[in-house]
Amino acid sequence: MPCYAIDGVLPVVDPSAYVHPTAVLIGDVIVGAHCYVGPCACLRGDFGRIVIGPGANVQDNCVLHGFPDQATVVEENGHIGHGAVLHGCVVRRDALVGMNAVVMDEAEVGAQAIVAACAFVPAGMQVPPRTLVAGTPARPKRLLSDARSPGNSKAPRPTRTSRGAAATRCARCSRSPRLTPTGRACRDRRCGR
Repeated sequence: MPCYAIDGVLPVVDPSAYVHPTAVLIGDVIVGAHCYVGPCACLRGDFGRIVIGPGANVQDNCVLHGFPDQATVVEENGHIGHGAVLHGCVVRRDALVGMNAVVMDEAEVGAQAIVAACAFVPAGMQVPPRTLVAGTPARPKRLLSDARSPGNSKAPRPTRTSRGAAATRCARCSRSPRLTPTGRACRDRRCGR
């Protein structure tokens, strides 16, 4: 994984975290225990600190950037969906930010809240705990029941699944499977490690 220092400040990654080799960490970035940072994610701590709490999940193509003197924080077990952008904001414990959503400066997503896919949370907005927000700009749609809350102990845990799968099942391949003349993959699709 590419890591870059800014003014001598290096990213710090807990040894139990999984950061994909194509993710980029720049400057004042802290990745906590048992986190997952997916392919092509960019965590850029050049203006403000980026903190990823224990068990959090930052998926593919996410961008996290700081606002001057304002940390961007994803608390414990926070889930950041594919392609989301977080800028100088706080995502509280067990909250979920959907795919391609944007959360702006000094906004706060409350504990166990959900920001719907493609929503835009404007600067300074306070998303109440256990609330679903959606739209552009984001507006509260409803309160979340125990069964729908991202913090529900019986709900699937994408952080553990993603991190575990990435750390134990993924292996870099030296080549892709060959295609037959008909365009189908060969029977032997095993990785040519």
